[in-house]
Amino acid sequence: MSKTTYAVQTVPSEVSSPKSFSADELNTALSQYFGYSGFRDGQEQVITQLLAGNSAAAVFPTGGGKSMCYQLPSLLLDGLTLVVSPLIALMKDQIDALTARGIKAARLDSTLDAAAYRQVMQELRDGSLRLLYVAPERFNNERFRHAIAGIDIALFAVDEAHCISEWGHNFRPDYLKLVQFAKACGAQRVLALTATATKDVMKDICSAFEISDECAVNTGFYRSNLQLTATAVEEATRDAVLVQKMKALPVGPTIVYVTLQKTAQHVAELLAGNGLNAKFYHAGLKEDRRSEVQDWFINSDSGVVVATIAFGMGIDKSNIRYVYHYNLPKSLENYSQEIGRAGRDGEPSQCHLLACASDLIPLENFVYGDTPSESSILKLLETIFSQESNFDVSLYDLARTCDIRALVLRTLLTQLELKKYISGGTPFYANYQFKPLKTSEEILGRFDSDRAKFIGDIFRQSHKKSTWYQVDLDATAIALNTPRARLVAALDYLAEQSLLEVKVAGVRNRFTIEKMPESITALAAEISADAQMREQREIARLQHCVDWVCLDNCQTSALCARFDSPLEAPCGHCGWCETKQAVALPQTELAGLKPEVLKDALNLQSEHAELLSSTRTLARVLCGISSPQISKAGLQKNKLFSIAESIPFQRVASQLEKTKAE
Repeated sequence: MSKTTYAVQTVPSEVSSPKSFSADELNTALSQYFGYSGFRDGQEQVITQLLAGNSAAAVFPTGGGKSMCYQLPSLLLDGLTLVVSPLIALMKDQIDALTARGIKAARLDSTLDAAAYRQVMQELRDGSLRLLYVAPERFNNERFRHAIAGIDIALFAVDEAHCISEWGHNFRPDYLKLVQFAKACGAQRVLALTATATKDVMKDICSAFEISDECAVNTGFYRSNLQLTATAVEEATRDAVLVQKMKALPVGPTIVYVTLQKTAQHVAELLAGNGLNAKFYHAGLKEDRRSEVQDWFINSDSGVVVATIAFGMGIDKSNIRYVYHYNLPKSLENYSQEIGRAGRDGEPSQCHLLACASDLIPLENFVYGDTPSESSILKLLETIFSQESNFDVSLYDLARTCDIRALVLRTLLTQLELKKYISGGTPFYANYQFKPLKTSEEILGRFDSDRAKFIGDIFRQSHKKSTWYQVDLDATAIALNTPRARLVAALDYLAEQSLLEVKVAGVRNRFTIEKMPESITALAAEISADAQMREQREIARLQHCVDWVCLDNCQTSALCARFDSPLEAPCGHCGWCETKQAVALPQTELAGLKPEVLKDALNLQSEHAELLSSTRTLARVLCGISSPQISKAGLQKNKLFSIAESIPFQRVASQLEKTKAE
């Protein structure tokens, strides 16, 4: 092995002086800290770039060892490694594993109680923490932004980095802000990680984080131990087919993916009734129940989890033998991530998809449900551009006012920022409350006279409600002629010292209007056209799944080609390679709305003329797609809500238009 060296800072707890690492020494560190005898494909190349001071990107298959690319550097760089991930399960599993190895790691998320939060903040400030895991939304928290302001961040690692790209399958507006956050907190280098990135998505990632081509590593998608197969089924026979296939194979850890929460419970009960050790999991379960199912599955050699896509992301279980898709996945990117959870131990594993044409309807309805109407977009723009140049707003209230789903609203606001119409500031909490854990005399006695007076002044500005004190930080900042940030810092410090318990609520987002549109109506039409294009891209992704299932060629090779790593020859072990026959998806005749339903629907539209003024909104109600205003109006309890959930959205809208014209 070559003796290339990298100048880095090494900070195991007892060593803090600079040192150069050869490739052999990096392998020694890998073995010492993690017990591995060598790097996986691509890991050393990525780590080398980071230690040299460069930002890097890594596209590894699920289970390909992405986390080592920031875990080892966290021990070799002087400063904190901040890991941004939307996956709480990943945070929990990795922190448990790192802690077991004596490595200081922690997470900040909504599940932490006050004592755990104080402990993390103390370790962050005293420099003992090597890795801190946070969700991207954490950067919208003014307390967190203040806490990391003075921290030396050696590495800013972004997991699921494909979420930054509007071309990606899981675009999240909070990810676009991560570029700004990384710069604002002075991160020395950035690492962008993903298991699924097409060429366009990778280009977006590298452009956003200013990562050069030579620092972007793609190890390819292909995993020879995974057998990909599919069976065409009809809705009426799907349950029986699933049971038959699962019972014909040896018992092993299994995930069955479904689209809807209610389907997860149905299928789990079906499998349990047929002698399989099955439980269900979805985001609607309480946190303790989700943790219970997750822990049970991780420690089971026969467990079957029937789950929505909320399960499995970041789960550290290497011996999953089977992954079934009871429903069609929403995209090939999602499918590739989900099957990637199988066989991480390198042993043969099977991934089987039950392809049913009727699955397209609820998946398409999810897409149509996220597309705001042009009238809602116009309402949003009129609300924003009627504000003062600097304003703050509750996104929850704004979503309800404009009848736009919360995630979609954040996407639209991000678009307005990218178009330079507005700029976002640091969100803040409108409501601060605290509960003293010591007497006022004991608290003030901890400080010198100036600081004691300042804290006492804050206390005097508060108002007691039951056992909690309410304090208006903006009013207090004016009254005390001091920056709001100083008040936040003081309350956080008192909380960390276990002198107060602090609660916050009522997030408000700050914005500045940078320029006014020449025509709000024209801008609304432009943004609406963008939303329609995004809708069509998502619908096309669904069709790509159907096309792949029915492909008359090697399916593994086609999937690899999707991620720019085509095979030189057919894989020899997918369903097509074994049978040389394409899957034929049976098409069923889909019913339309009955005349009496159409009549009732138009009557409902008359009763709620303002809310249901557009055919699209009325079609949403019939297809069971909610929105803030639909929920507020109580239409989810109406007999017509979801009456057409098994009929394609576009067909429902077309029938409504035709009936109105008549």
